[in-house]
Amino acid sequence: MKVRPLGDRVLVEAVEQQEVMKGGIYLPDTAKEKPQEAKVIAIGPGKRDENGKLIPMDVKVGDFILTSKYGGTEIKLDDKEYKILSSSDILAIVEH
Repeated sequence: MKVRPLGDRVLVEAVEQQEVMKGGIYLPDTAKEKPQEAKVIAIGPGKRDENGKLIPMDVKVGDFILTSKYGGTEIKLDDKEYKILSSSDILAIVEH
């Protein structure tokens, strides 16, 4: 299934954090925080200003981003978990 976000929305897939800490301590799933790093899968065309001019998106498909902790709407497509975010829920682009 293909999804194309509307407006200034972005479809992302969470990037899972490592399960073992530096000291070798294993973290169970219940103790983990929600992932805040995600990979951009699809983007909308952008937002329009009050004059109708299209404001392009700051991110592109394939970018790794940091998101607000509880922002967006979680969805499931083809047995994979994704999140649809507004561009305002994107905090930064991560450069690996």
